[in-house]
Amino acid sequence: MLKVGVLVSGGGTNLQAILDAIDEGRVTNAAVEVVISNNPGAFALKRAGNHKIPAVCVSPKSFESREAFNQALLETVDSYGLDLIVLAGFLVKVPEMMIEKYRNRIINIHPSLIPSFCGVGYYGLKVHEAALKRGVKLTGATVHFVDEGMDSGPILLQKAVEVLPGDTPEILQRRVMEEAEWQLLPQAIDMIANGRVS
Repeated sequence: MLKVGVLVSGGGTNLQAILDAIDEGRVTNAAVEVVISNNPGAFALKRAGNHKIPAVCVSPKSFESREAFNQALLETVDSYGLDLIVLAGFLVKVPEMMIEKYRNRIINIHPSLIPSFCGVGYYGLKVHEAALKRGVKLTGATVHFVDEGMDSGPILLQKAVEVLPGDTPEILQRRVMEEAEWQLLPQAIDMIANGRVS
């Protein structure tokens, strides 16, 4: 059984997609052991509680330095004996010591077709604003392994989503979530849990 930890900063819609996929049997041999957020007000923590999953907040604001926060985050992750860490809208740079320790065991979902609209500064609505400004006809989402760079690790899965006339960043964001993110992230976890990743 793959022990999964989900790190999230906000509402947790990708977390919900993972939990639903496990409940429905679309993800097998995996269980979410803990949900960790940097934001005490994150609705994702309530989603975890509703599923009887430990919900933990490790906020940088609670520590006197980034190093102390990084250490506390790593210790929290370590304490659950996780096999896979899933970044599902986690808006904190993952400490290098965590990437080192969990090499090829941390995945992230990004709301574009990497290498487009990724890297520093591209998160949330900003990704969709940039896609619309550039006039692309296709966007989508990418699941990738996390390395020391920003959105630069090896790509695991991608799915394209059409950009439609009249799209606003909010409408496009919703379509990318529904048509790509909520499918890809559970699919990636299932692949890893069942040994289908080369």
